[in-house]
Parts: sequence; C-alpha cells; structure tokens
Amino acid sequence: MTAPSYEVRAVAGLPEIRPGDDLAALIAAAAPDLRDGDVLLVTSKIVSKAEGRIVHADSREAAIDAETVRVVARRGTLRIVENRQGLVMAAAGVDASNTEAGTILLLPEDPDASAAALRARLRELLSVDVGIVVTDTFGRPWRSGLTDVAIGAAGVRVLDDLRGGTDAHGNPLTATVVATADELAAAGDLVKGKATGLPVAVVRGLAHVVGEGSTARDLVRAPADDMFRLGTSEAVREAVTQRRTVRAFTDDPVDPGAVRRAVAAALTAPAPHRTTPWRFVLVESAAARRELLDAMREAWIADLRGDGRSEEAIAKRIRRGDVLRDAPYLVVPCMVTDGAHDYGHARRDAAEREMFVVATGAGVQNFLVALASERLGSAWVSSTMFCRDVVRKVLGLPQEWHPMGAVAIGRPAGAAPERAPRDVDAFIEVR
Repeated sequence: MTAPSYEVRAVAGLPEIRPGDDLAALIAAAAPDLRDGDVLLVTSKIVSKAEGRIVHADSREAAIDAETVRVVARRGTLRIVENRQGLVMAAAGVDASNTEAGTILLLPEDPDASAAALRARLRELLSVDVGIVVTDTFGRPWRSGLTDVAIGAAGVRVLDDLRGGTDAHGNPLTATVVATADELAAAGDLVKGKATGLPVAVVRGLAHVVGEGSTARDLVRAPADDMFRLGTSEAVREAVTQRRTVRAFTDDPVDPGAVRRAVAAALTAPAPHRTTPWRFVLVESAAARRELLDAMREAWIADLRGDGRSEEAIAKRIRRGDVLRDAPYLVVPCMVTDGAHDYGHARRDAAEREMFVVATGAGVQNFLVALASERLGSAWVSSTMFCRDVVRKVLGLPQEWHPMGAVAIGRPAGAAPERAPRDVDAFIEVR
C-alpha cells in the first residue's frame, strides 16, 4: 500500500492586484495546469483588493471600530474583536500592510461567496473542479505565533467529523472533528510566506477533501458552544454589561457545580470589619422548593388581603412569583451580621446594618455575574424579604440568617432583550 502524500506549491507570476481585476483569470494564467481535485489557497488580501475593499483612511482605529460588533479583549491599543463576518481576531482583520500609504484593507465582505465565485470562474476558464480556501492570518489563545486559517471556502470539506468511528485500537471517537480547511490554509502558508509576494498556493493529492457543501462559516463556533466566549478580565466586564434579568427558562437541568462556582465568586465581595456576611441556601430538592414557595404564597396572600387588596389584584401580584416556580434551580441568599459593632446608638447602629446590607448586595451581584459567565440566566426576586420567618421555618435556618430575596436560575429560553441605552454622564457628578 502506498503511503498517503500530497504536494503544496506557491503560484508565481501574479501581478499586483487592483480593484476590479478578474482575480480568477489572473490565477488561471499563472497556474494553467490546475487539475480536478486541486485545492487553491488564496490570501484574503488579494481577494479584498480585487473586490475593492481598500479604504482611504487616516485612522486605522476608526476602521476597526466600523468593522467590530463585539470587543472580546483589549490590552493597550491591541483589540481582539468579533467582526461583521463573525470572526474573532485581532483588529477585526483591518490591515495596513501590503497596501499603499494612506489606505487600509478590509476583509472580503463575504469570504465564502468570494471563494464560490472564484471556484465557478476557474471552472469556466479551465474546465476544472477545484476547491477554494480564502485564508487570513490569526493568532491563537494560549499559543505563541501566527498561522493562516480559512475564513472563506467553496468546494472543500472544511470539517472532517470522525465522531462515531474508532481509532486504530478500536477506541470510540466521541469528540474528534478535524478542521481540514484550517490545516490546508496553514500548509499553504508554509510556501506562500508573509512577505514573498506569493499570495496563492496549490495543494495537490488531497482530492478526497474536494466536494460540495460546507463553507468556512461552519468553522465559527456558535456562541452557545463557546466555552471561552467569556474569560479574561476584559470579558468579565462583558459579563457584567450583558447580564439580564431572565424570567423564562428552558427545562435543561442546572449544573450544581456552576452554582457553587458562582457562590465562590460571591465570597470575594468586600465586607465590613473583615466579616463574611453571605450565606447561600441552595434549594435543590423539588419538594423543598414546593414547600417553600407554597408557604411564601400563603403568607403573601394573607398580607395582601390584610392590605385590603382585591382578589384580582392579589392574583396579579402572585403571578410575579411564578418565575421562582418555573426556574430549574432556586437559591436563597441570606445575610448574617456576625461581627457587627454595637454602638448603643440608633443612628450608628442603623448605619452599621446598612454596611452589611450593601456587602450582601455586592456578594449577590458577584453571584449573578458569575452565573452569567456560566451562560446561566437569573432573576433576583425580593419576595423572601417580606416573609423571613416563614422562609426560616420551612428551610430550617437560624434566626440570625436574614433571607435577602431568592434567585431563580436556568438556561434562558430566548435571547436576552436589548437594554435601553443609558447616558453614563447622566449618572455622574464630578466635584
């Protein structure tokens, strides 16, 4: 049996690409020997130039802003962002190299469409069926150095899903999905180089990866599956700004470990006198939650009737607590004031308690943000504060534990609503 092999070579003879050039025709002239099953690796810069994605701009930063939909991380002037093509990369792919002074290059508007157009045009010109990969240079988290990856593709099987098969020892493959298009892009970069003026390469001998179907968009991990979408200190700020009160949840179970990690985050909040005023009751038993919420409802109804509310008004208010019943998981944050100073003075003692209330709120806020970073939705509902004795009795809590509401937790049933913009300056006074 012949050992598998392939060859990769750069294509020489391409001129400087200008807006409006027929890029496929120039490639066909430089590589007339293309065969069925070849894979053509094309640097995105020349695709951008041919498509007129050249911008006259004094400020590269302004161009990055225009191409950015989400800032993932920032350090000094370096930004890692998600761009309008859905790619997470440095500077949104805006490039000031290999272009005339005073101009910058943007990525192709739709790299997959660009690849498809090149493939169709080469078939027309040379009567060949080739795969196309449009490449760009990326850095990688936790790895030094740069490599080329696929940002556009046509006629190439971009992913090779081996799940369900077995390895050479018969072990099942449960998570192996090979990024074939990225491997091809990196192989081409070895012969194209970064500053050699050779923007196109051909891979021959891998005809089995050429075919219809997938695009480079399939390489972009969906947000729901991205374990590292939030992670750095910069991303923590995003968790804070993107946190929402969620009132509709899926039936998916909540990982108790994720809740405990969120509690660990809560315990890092500041507190007076080096105290630890936070306690979190994790109501994991369905029976315990049902007993608690039934008792709270009865207490709430009795209070509302005592206030003279109509039955219709009472029913409306009670429905607000449905989120606690509908969520897969429930937590009751509590405050303890062990270590509080007793001044024997009403004003000072009231201020002392306020310090503990503020510290408890800071802990709960940490808790909610940490849940958001775990991709969990939450709603902090104040209802337990109005019937603390009932909550203590049902949950068997000490008298010195003061319930500070309840937190409903689960996977959001839908996209979070957009938060109305707020003018930061309207909340600031400078003295």
